[in-house]
Amino acid sequence: MKNRIPIEVWVPDLTFPGWMDRWYQQAADFERLHPEYQVVVHGKDFWQLPRQVAEAAAEGHVPALSEYYFYMTQVARDSRRQDGRPLFTSVEKAVGGRTEVLGEPVVLDDIIPPLRDYYTLAGDLTCMPTVGTTSLLYGNTDLLRRAGVESLPRTWQEVEEVCARVAALRDGPSHAITWSNHGTFIQQALATQGGLLVNEHNGRLGRATVADLASPEMLRWVEWWRGLHRNGHYYYTGKIPDWAGTLKAFADQDVAIRISSSNDVNYMFRAAEDNGFDIETGIFPYDASVPYVGNAIAGTALWMAEGLDEATQEGALAFLMYLHSPRNAAERHKANSFLPLTHSAHDLLEEEGWYAANPHHRLAYDHVMRFPTGQSGVPASEGALFGDFAGNQDVMTRAIGDVLNGADPAERMAFATVEAQELLDAYNAYALSSGFRDPRNSPPTSLSVEAFKEMRAGRDYSAADMEAVVKLHR
Repeated sequence: MKNRIPIEVWVPDLTFPGWMDRWYQQAADFERLHPEYQVVVHGKDFWQLPRQVAEAAAEGHVPALSEYYFYMTQVARDSRRQDGRPLFTSVEKAVGGRTEVLGEPVVLDDIIPPLRDYYTLAGDLTCMPTVGTTSLLYGNTDLLRRAGVESLPRTWQEVEEVCARVAALRDGPSHAITWSNHGTFIQQALATQGGLLVNEHNGRLGRATVADLASPEMLRWVEWWRGLHRNGHYYYTGKIPDWAGTLKAFADQDVAIRISSSNDVNYMFRAAEDNGFDIETGIFPYDASVPYVGNAIAGTALWMAEGLDEATQEGALAFLMYLHSPRNAAERHKANSFLPLTHSAHDLLEEEGWYAANPHHRLAYDHVMRFPTGQSGVPASEGALFGDFAGNQDVMTRAIGDVLNGADPAERMAFATVEAQELLDAYNAYALSSGFRDPRNSPPTSLSVEAFKEMRAGRDYSAADMEAVVKLHR
């Protein structure tokens, strides 16, 4: 068909096997259903995509759909065109209460609450969640059974007991437990306690202006972490975040437990199979001495450009709905162990026997749905919303690295709060004055991207796969 309507889609290429192939195939399948459209998908560098979108906007060209990682949500909300208009428009408002767009069923009301909540502000779902993860615990059950442990620990206190049992093993692993020094686990630990990273109810009631990395909830987690390390139970590679190093330690059976992302289910079970031991998944452990509040999520979302002509906007909306049909969402889960995006996708996986055959894939969904709507009044599943979230993560992980190397927790996290506050102030000053209309003058979105790339260069287990894992987690 001549003069087809183009829909340009920019996504980060996570380099998972077949990742971009799946994108291209979905675009082609959509075109067969809607031959009046041409969907042009571009796989972009994970590290640079938000800046590239801003640069395109500065030149007067914006892709119809742009996929941002969750910690860039405030940047997406603040981004402006050269004329001052918002760069992106609300997906929910564009749908306008309809049940279908160009024949594609609208799935907005079907999105599971933990994912929908994160990208909703003031009752408005502004973008379409695309990928969702949470944190899980993985146990080498061969080692744990040898230590007399019959079930995976669920609380910090149970973790301590299990670690002591593993340490007592003759010819046991050098350490009992490991996880990467990364912000996602800090956020999860805070969420379980109802702790916040910034003011204004984690940025949900207004623009966040005050950072706090020394809250009681943060210090409780950091001191517990330090205690495991001091007692010889926690294996710290000395690198930040070192996803590959902690995965290798688990694969080599140098530890009995690894905490990691739910996205690692496939990788972790492959590591166990390749190295001849059994594995089980468990929930991210919580402190039994305080009320359990909820979970944190991570992932990506597609944002739709503001100012598209009607035909292009309708096509972009229809493509969003098509991407997250029950079948497509279910297949994405199977391929990469991401959370099923919608209730319908989850139900389809259940009906087809996927969970019965792969029960380890069910846990992440059950875990995040334990408190799906923040009944406690603390935005656990919604998560924090503020500027330079990536920089904040760099600050907190460097601080914890110092604590594990001997620094006083309260003093070091207090200093980290000062660092985080400087980043937040700089971000807000820039965003409120320019709205990201000139990406050349914008502050960095991360303190240490180059350093981080160097840190991951030493991986030596499943290098191609780990490249994708590291990119996703960052």
